[in-house]
Amino acid sequence: KLKTMGHKRLFFDIENSYMIVKGVWFLGEQRILPQNVIQYGRIICISYKWEGSDKIHRIHWDKGCDKQMMKKFFDVVSSADEVVTHNGDNHDIKWIQTRFLTAGFKSMPPLKSLDTLKMARKFKFPSNKLDEIARYLDKEAGFKIGRKLKHSGLEMWDDVILNNSRKELKNMQDYCDQDVFLLEKIYKFLEGFSKHKTHIGMQAGEDSCSCPQCGSDRTGLNNRTIGVSGQVKCIMKCHDCSKYFSISLRSFNNR
Repeated sequence: KLKTMGHKRLFFDIENSYMIVKGVWFLGEQRILPQNVIQYGRIICISYKWEGSDKIHRIHWDKGCDKQMMKKFFDVVSSADEVVTHNGDNHDIKWIQTRFLTAGFKSMPPLKSLDTLKMARKFKFPSNKLDEIARYLDKEAGFKIGRKLKHSGLEMWDDVILNNSRKELKNMQDYCDQDVFLLEKIYKFLEGFSKHKTHIGMQAGEDSCSCPQCGSDRTGLNNRTIGVSGQVKCIMKCHDCSKYFSISLRSFNNR
């Protein structure tokens, strides 16, 4: 088994509510003033899975209150070596940190975030939306990744937020679950072209010549490059996951 089996990588997605406000019009333009906020946005549900497991876990709010849910998810995300999201650096992670704060937490462990939206921007996809990347890879490469689930749009959020609909909450959770499955599949296609944030091999006790992506020690020299300063870099390739990565000449000679 590859060393990734000991590495805890968490894939997750959230669905959040909108703010409920009193509408006030100024010269034909609607503005939201702080004093007109009736209820701030909260997290409705979270779906997550661990790499290497097929099981999706789901948690949701209780009649509009997300405090107990956030306390449960805090333990989950705090135990992860890395977290993977789509647009999570700008959305999901900011949301969970904000709601952790309102749930009473004073701090949290630093997160190593792998954002597939940022990874996708290194390519030339027609769109960097999760669903459109899946569509592109299906049509152009024949990869059967799947697609996002269809839903009733804003009406689903209205029914969950305003009417406490259990049926629509279940539909929202199903939608969130599918996003996590899709997220992991797309991450697997993009990770080989992206910089790693954890050296899996060294984490498992191997030397720096091991693969940073899968942890395998079955790696070999592919090429050498020399920078303007004269520093020699060895370009390695993993024989298990095909990842290319660079190490110093000293590390290569010490193997």
